[in-house]
Amino acid sequence: MEARLARQAEAGYVDCYLCSFRCHIADGRRGVCGVRENTAGTLYSLVYGKLIAEHVDPIEKKPLYHFQPASRSYSIATAGCNFRCLHCQNSEISQMPRDQRRIVGDDVSPEEVVHEAYNTGCSSISYTYTEPTIFFEFAYDTGVLAKQQGLKNVFVTNGYMTAECLDELRGVLDAANVDVKAFNESFYKKTCGATLKPVLESIEHMLKLGIWVEVTTLIIPTLNDSDEELRALARWLASLDKSIPWHVSAFHPSYKLMHLPPTPADTLIRAREIGLAEGLRYVYTGNIPGIEGETTYCYGCAKPLIERSGFSVKTNVIKDGKCPHCDTRIDGVEL
Repeated sequence: MEARLARQAEAGYVDCYLCSFRCHIADGRRGVCGVRENTAGTLYSLVYGKLIAEHVDPIEKKPLYHFQPASRSYSIATAGCNFRCLHCQNSEISQMPRDQRRIVGDDVSPEEVVHEAYNTGCSSISYTYTEPTIFFEFAYDTGVLAKQQGLKNVFVTNGYMTAECLDELRGVLDAANVDVKAFNESFYKKTCGATLKPVLESIEHMLKLGIWVEVTTLIIPTLNDSDEELRALARWLASLDKSIPWHVSAFHPSYKLMHLPPTPADTLIRAREIGLAEGLRYVYTGNIPGIEGETTYCYGCAKPLIERSGFSVKTNVIKDGKCPHCDTRIDGVEL
């Protein structure tokens, strides 16, 4: 499949402007993602329709807590990623083109994905597990068909796509959970092989396009867990929109960070308190069951509205998008 968001350059090179690496790719070479290749001056996607994962997930697993709660989302991925996070929990598939020098996947069409999503009672399709930006062409074609069938589209993303990419997704992408992995450039450079600024710009652009945004930060001991950094990130989010839900999640040793300890529950509790103190309306804890931080509270009267246990919704008393106790409108989509 010929890639979109690319243009021919001098001497047989191709410029890819799908993500913020904006790769300048020589003939016969691939971009940073490892799945877009220049062949004789034309850029091709090597993963179109090659799905390495297909599952029906609760939308809460993304995590999205303010978007069609208690619904199911048909979740798909191809191999590959434009980041090289040392702590990746899906490294076997995200880093496959880089670590294993191969690309595998089952041949599936956009029509088949939408058919399966519809027939399994899903309300949305999530492009997730790896990085949806790198299989943009397939996600876009699937997303257009999904909208025609009344399904929503969700990206679970590192947020490194360009503004041009997001503009292409206008009217197709309904929601995104953006991974803000830290709030310092050093972490992004050393741990992810990327930079922070484009991620922040993507969040701003998504909000302008009317895409529902939730943010996740995996808190890693000694790397991004200081009060100062968490406070700065929470303050930045609140300055954009106090209604952005922030999910602070626990790290468990994985991939190339096996030497670091798991995140203590106290760290997540502290991060949640910091987020709320900085003015965010909704801050949630994840990856450690049983601690405070799974429930949605009304920011008007502080009463519980959506109670969760893990990825399951136990109760949801929101009526017509409002708190039944004080009539405050609760932010989200189809609550």
